[in-house]
Order: sequence, then C-alpha cells, then structure tokens
Amino acid sequence: MTYSYTVYKGSESGAIKKATNTKPELTGDQVFLRVTASGLCGTDIHYRKADMALGHEGVGIVEETGPACTLLKKGDRVGWGYEHDSCAHCEQCLKGTETYCAERKMYGYADADQGSFATHGVWREAFLFKTPDNLPDEAAAPLQCGGATVFNALHMYNTQPTDRIGIVGVGGLGHLAIQFAAKMGCDVVVFSGTDSKKDEAKRLGASEFYATKGVKELKDVKPINRLLVTTSAQPDWNLYLPVMAPGGTIFPLSVAEGDFAIPYMGLLAQGLTVQGSIVAPRFIHKRMLEFAAHHQIKPITQHYEMSEEGIEKAMNDLEEGNVRYRAVLFNKA
Repeated sequence: MTYSYTVYKGSESGAIKKATNTKPELTGDQVFLRVTASGLCGTDIHYRKADMALGHEGVGIVEETGPACTLLKKGDRVGWGYEHDSCAHCEQCLKGTETYCAERKMYGYADADQGSFATHGVWREAFLFKTPDNLPDEAAAPLQCGGATVFNALHMYNTQPTDRIGIVGVGGLGHLAIQFAAKMGCDVVVFSGTDSKKDEAKRLGASEFYATKGVKELKDVKPINRLLVTTSAQPDWNLYLPVMAPGGTIFPLSVAEGDFAIPYMGLLAQGLTVQGSIVAPRFIHKRMLEFAAHHQIKPITQHYEMSEEGIEKAMNDLEEGNVRYRAVLFNKA
C-alpha cells in the first residue's frame, strides 16, 4: 500500500505551493498520521523560498503503524518537532543528546519532501511524542519547537528555583520562557523594548519588567543568573553584561546570521558562560510536554487555515510583526 497526501511547499517567489507526496508501505517503526494542526515558527520563514515541504511544529492523530511499532496505536494524539531521526549508536545518541548526533535528521536538512504543513505524514515512532490529553492542539503545536527550545535551555543546564532568570524579548519564544521559568519557581526578569507588554509579562509570571529602548544603563537590577535571549537580533551586550551575576550564563536562542560578538573583558571579569542551545532531545522534550500539561502552560495563539492562502497570510503576519504570539494552522476536520 502507498500513501499519498498533500504537502505545502515554499518556492523561489515566496508563494506557497500545494503538492502531493507519496510514501511506500510502512516499514520498521514508521507511523502514518493525519495532521490536525501545526505551529508556524520563525525558522519556517527562513525556508519560505526553498523548494521543500514546510513546517516542523506538528500535531496529529495516528492512523497506521509499521511492523516494528510498540508504543503507539491508531487514534493516539502525537506531536513532533525539529529532529526526525538520528543514528542511535553514537555517543551523543547513547547519552541522550541526539540533537547533536553527526547523522541527525533536522528540518531544512532532511526529509524535505514532507513537513507539518500537510494533511498527513510518515514519521518514525521513536521521534513522535504522545500529546497529554489536557493540552489541546493549539497549545501542543507551538510547544514542539518553541516550547522545546526555551525549556531545554532551562532544564538541560540545571536551572535552580533560586535562580534569577532574565528573558530578553516577549514574543513567540519569550512568552513561553516566562511561563516555564516562573513555574520552575524562579524570579523572572523581563527586558523588552517598551512598556507595552509589561502587564502581559506580569500576568504570564514575570516578577520584574524593564523597558530598554533608548536605555544606556540598566539601573537597580539585581544580578541575573541566567539570561535567555529570544529576540530576532542580538541585543546590545554592553547593556546586559553589567547586570549578570558572576558565573552567570547567557543563552542566545534565536536564529541569526553572522558572527557572535560580545565585550571580551566583560565576559572575563564576571566569569560568564555563553551557552549554545538548540531544541530539546527526546527525554527533555517529553518532560517539557508533561510539565506544560501539569502547569497548564499554553502559548498565546492566532489561528489560520491550513491552505495556500492561510499559510501565506500567517507567514506575512509573522514577518510584519502582527502575530501575538504564535500562529497555528489547522486542517479542516
């Protein structure tokens, strides 16, 4: 039996193109699923002009399972994110950091024939995650990448409830980071351009808020142990290094081109660490979903139809800064 289904691809002009993808009979632990919803991530914008199927924050329903599947069954709700496969035998895979496997299969670099902007898909059971019952699709979809990215920075590097967590930016990543850090018991200190998002940041769990536009020095800010940078561009590091605690850690989480440049002596004098971090490996991804479900951490979302027009509208809104804070695309029932 073969499986044919609709996928939505990028194109050189930036227009979204509808196409048909075909997969052969299921083998190994492959799973055929029906996509119910997908988040739209900033990374999808980077691939809008590529001839590939788009989307990597998917949720859906299992329709069929391959002969080696042991965990999932027809009707299960599942999600998947940025990584689709890894070698399973290298040191990184064996110690639970398969996101750094040399043979990893990541969105944009592998499986370009299918994505979460689709009606269906075929993915490995090993890289699918059961969706908690009390997380609806609109909440679960953006957690598969956006949630996994910020939670990984906090969880993998042993955030303590006594830490003061600084979060730069209140957007798709930042508004989730505020919620996760607050529910971990941390003091959450938010830095944003203006006061326009102050009340919302406080409702999400921020204990302090500072507007930074035009500011040359942050005054009366108690030292920050961990700083999560979620803005689309690198900030002015001269503004933030003076408020970092000695031995503090900076996590640059957004995707940006070019080199990373930071004041050299400021880094040395405070004994700071700059920690690279990407999406979560599977054991942390699973914990993230369970943590979000338990604490009812949910993204703030805008909804669009899973169609050429709907995807283009969502992408245009995101590029123009008109999404608050995560766009979610839905297939018609």
